[in-house]
Amino acid sequence: MNKPINHPVISSQVGQIYEQLMADVQVQAGLQFLEQDHDRTIEEQIQLTEIEAPTFAEAAKGAVYQRKLEEYGIQDVTVDETGNVFGLRPGSGSGPTLVVCAHLDTVFPAGTDVQAKHRKGRIYAPGIADDGRGLAAVLTIARALQHTGIHTVGNLIIGATVGEEGLGDLRGVKALFAGRTDIDGFISVEPGAPEKITYLAAGSKRYRVTFQGTGGHSFADFGIPNPIHALGRAIAGISDIRTPAEPKTTFSVGVVEGGTSVNTISENATLLLDMRSNSAQALAELEQQALNIIQKAAEAENTRWNRENELTVQLELVGDRPAGEQGSDAAIVQAASAANRAMGLEPELEDASSTDSNVAISLGIPAVTLGGGGEYGGMHTLEEYFDPAGAYRGAQYVFLVMLGLLGVEGITPPLLISKQQ
Repeated sequence: MNKPINHPVISSQVGQIYEQLMADVQVQAGLQFLEQDHDRTIEEQIQLTEIEAPTFAEAAKGAVYQRKLEEYGIQDVTVDETGNVFGLRPGSGSGPTLVVCAHLDTVFPAGTDVQAKHRKGRIYAPGIADDGRGLAAVLTIARALQHTGIHTVGNLIIGATVGEEGLGDLRGVKALFAGRTDIDGFISVEPGAPEKITYLAAGSKRYRVTFQGTGGHSFADFGIPNPIHALGRAIAGISDIRTPAEPKTTFSVGVVEGGTSVNTISENATLLLDMRSNSAQALAELEQQALNIIQKAAEAENTRWNRENELTVQLELVGDRPAGEQGSDAAIVQAASAANRAMGLEPELEDASSTDSNVAISLGIPAVTLGGGGEYGGMHTLEEYFDPAGAYRGAQYVFLVMLGLLGVEGITPPLLISKQQ
């Protein structure tokens, strides 16, 4: 696939739809509600952040989220086997189906102090931005729909996923798409300015690599293969890999473990390898090259000591996030850009990144990741913070993009195309 053009494209049809939406009394009422709901939204953001939700342990926060969606008029809210929380706001029955969601999990382990602290206008708490902001933005949008009674043409599936972070490996959104064939579009809400539109998916492969030997005393048993030495050979080989500048393709050994003492030949040594690319093909080529280097490192360590297969290597795939591309002229990208312009903002098409949208994009389903508003910093650290000033603008933005894609009865047709038609 050709490299996408990285600038906003807005057709006259899309531009006209957003002019009609902005002129509608109900839509304006929804935008006003979202501004007036700002303080409540921030309170809810703090409340949700203060519920621990490490990846693989999101159930407590998910249960609260389920109750809130039900309270705000969303129908048939359920928690699936994976832990995703989703409900339905049906349209007229003749339009597309759009998912709008955030993710429940954070990168922080159980026991982390997640109580919010206010300093100089900022709110400090691990997870307050990522994805506390996304979760709160989704809920205020649900309230805006309930308040205005806007009737969309298409169906809205709204809620939250699990397992977006780290070794969660997008398990929630993968399960969502594995269990449904009726999704026509997807919006993931993350922290960030509404001007920034993520529409490209950076894929990744992550491996836990373990070299296993017999182990022994560093002096008495000298001459046997050493797993740590084999690991060193592997890292040296990986570090010499040459990757293309375009598509952007990267690698990193992020964790190394092994050994018990300075005078021991270890029994095992482990590394965690992260590989990423904007291109599925480039990622596959990098993966094969790295795995070949790892296998040869084990063989070289055995050969060095004239041993045959005494040292072995085990490969465990612990992360597999698909890459994907779509054109900057895709309807969902145009809608996101036009909504920005309608709000007096200038859209910015971002480089590829890894979000819940990866799965949809890799399947050829239109998808974007949008900013829920507010400034933030210290992401994935204990000093993560969120500045709530004007954050409602992000919720207004996602609201407008959603309405353009679903269509509003009697006002605008949906920009998304339904596979069911």
